[in-house]
Amino acid sequence: MTVVGPFGLSVRDQALETDVQAGLAAVEAGLLEATKSEVPFITEAAQHLVRAGGKRFRPLLVMLASRFGDPYAPGIVPSAVVVELTHLATLYHDDVMDEADVRRGVDSANARWGNSVAVLTGDFLFARASHILADLGPEAVRIQAEAFERLVTGQILETAGPRDGRDPVAHYLDVIAGKTGSLIAVSGRFGALMSGADESVVDILTQYGERLGTAFQLADDVLDIASDSHESGKTPGTDLREGIPTLPVLLLRERAERDGREEDLELVRLLDGDLTDDVLHAEVLARLRVHPALEQARRDTIRYAQDARATLAPLPECFAKSALEELCDAVVHRAG
Repeated sequence: MTVVGPFGLSVRDQALETDVQAGLAAVEAGLLEATKSEVPFITEAAQHLVRAGGKRFRPLLVMLASRFGDPYAPGIVPSAVVVELTHLATLYHDDVMDEADVRRGVDSANARWGNSVAVLTGDFLFARASHILADLGPEAVRIQAEAFERLVTGQILETAGPRDGRDPVAHYLDVIAGKTGSLIAVSGRFGALMSGADESVVDILTQYGERLGTAFQLADDVLDIASDSHESGKTPGTDLREGIPTLPVLLLRERAERDGREEDLELVRLLDGDLTDDVLHAEVLARLRVHPALEQARRDTIRYAQDARATLAPLPECFAKSALEELCDAVVHRAG
């Protein structure tokens, strides 16, 4: 048993490990090629996050999903490059919106070059992803366009907030289904589709990616509060400082409104204060780390990961299926 991909995923078959490693290496080369420009500064900015590393979670999912058809089909690596380029582009834009200083353990692009360069670099990556998609056929273009629409819709919903009378937690789950689940679903779909897998298998791996994507984001929510910067690759409490609603905070607010416990109400008042103040931010972060809302968010993460795992049940038993199941466990492990 050896370890590849994000979170120390265990791969129990030598042939599968070799193929996955080769596929991910080809994706890495494809990312570097796709981010080259005749303008050296654009190359530097576009490759900034590529070279910073990352889990390559989405390309790994493409590789594993392709094992249910022909894993050597020509469209698999380019489609994996497309989903990772799209993901990277969103990170450039997210860091501008969040005013983040750190991404993947390095200065964010906006901190290094300013917001305008960061936004335009994200646009450049979207353009390069579209160029690759054009060679994969109209169906791939349509799938990516639909996912991108969902991604943008999720971001707009997050920015607008829940409408009057809408449960904030339910609204948030809709947000992350669009922002995160959509592209991870496409990763499973592209891998199966490009490999020529049966339509039923394509549907299963799409649903799996959608549910795993929700678990993945909820694990990130937990990490934003519970981790240190070394573990997460970004400054702890970034979402907290920027007032971005995440599941632990939403669950805290729900408990405070429902139960009216003074300690919960006090923590909500602190959350509504000026969290750009480092002392106040540290206090809120420390109190959230021991609050039951964080443990509830962990349980919800586990539930979505278990749902993703259950989706795989109709697939034939094989090493790739086992790896996909272990990916669910790995996501849960991130959330502690």
